[in-house]
Amino acid sequence: MINKTQIYEFHKENGKLIEFAGFEMPVWYKGIIQECLAVRNAAGIFDVSHMGRAFIYGEEDEEFLNYLTPIDVSMLKPGIGHYSVMCNEQGGIIDDLILLKLEDKFLMVFNASNRVKDLSWMQKQTEGFKVKIDHVSEQIAMFAIQGPKAREIVQKIAKENVYEIPRFGVGELTLNGVKCFASGTGYTGEDGFEIFVLDASIEKPQNAFKVWNSLLKAGESFGLEPCGLGSRDVLRLEAGMCLYGSDIDESTTPFEAKISWVVKLNKKSNFIGRKVLEKQKAEGIKRCRIGLKLKDKGIPRHGYEILKDNEIIGKVTSGTLSPILNIGVAMGYVPVEYANIGEALQIKIRDKLVDAEVVNIPFYDTAKYGWKREK
Repeated sequence: MINKTQIYEFHKENGKLIEFAGFEMPVWYKGIIQECLAVRNAAGIFDVSHMGRAFIYGEEDEEFLNYLTPIDVSMLKPGIGHYSVMCNEQGGIIDDLILLKLEDKFLMVFNASNRVKDLSWMQKQTEGFKVKIDHVSEQIAMFAIQGPKAREIVQKIAKENVYEIPRFGVGELTLNGVKCFASGTGYTGEDGFEIFVLDASIEKPQNAFKVWNSLLKAGESFGLEPCGLGSRDVLRLEAGMCLYGSDIDESTTPFEAKISWVVKLNKKSNFIGRKVLEKQKAEGIKRCRIGLKLKDKGIPRHGYEILKDNEIIGKVTSGTLSPILNIGVAMGYVPVEYANIGEALQIKIRDKLVDAEVVNIPFYDTAKYGWKREK
């Protein structure tokens, strides 16, 4: 059965629909490039209600999450969130996630394609902990509004001061009379919010429509565009963010994926995968994720070969044509000796070898684009 989000009727009327992770979702409305540029230059709004959401609470919720994830959950204060992963016993990434600490519980957001796997894994790990997990994906709608104008747009319909919610902060907002949570997070590299619309079930989606339509109207004069999955994927790649199933999976460790900031080996508590990650940290890794920028025309795609001196050394895990750079960019895994910035490599695009260079990510100039841009 194909699943639908709370505002499916909007997508059906206005967007080009595809199946993704078991959901019928919009891939674009006016076009992928137009939507990418709207987010980089003004703002875009995405329906991300297909993602997994769960409240985690109880007498030992912090202890449980410290065991489940490699971050130090005890460092999170109410109103603060953190990017993290769940690892298996081999240190491989079961999923990546956002963990938000609210006043009396935690809210975890995880990938749509991993909803069933994640919930099953988490429930299995609760043994011995006084903790509860409530899956609320179908009771709470979730929208992401991203871009340099996102805060101004949200402020137009918010009762509270949205500027008090910092990046990776979380707070309560009342948007056009509807109670919501908003976190300063996103998947585009831009400033903005992910908004959780409470009391907005699949069966009673009125609050979801009320917030969605209010934001669209508030953003008209700013150039806000509804955006689909196509631009979401291009934007996250430009920002150097991993896509689960392509750039990271259960055979990839956080150190190999270069997201080592999620591994806190100095925290006191044990966590799943700790022994393997400690060993990898001590001995070093053999391969790692890199960013590649093409030096000639071509569009790199998932699975294309990466070469050095005509020898295959890795494969592209994500690739696209960057709308703001107008050149092909890619991520992939290679042996660490080829991962230095400036290393000259090649990508095989169909039967042609195209020169590429290892570069820092994000791919764009952070003074011009992204949440760190110069105001």
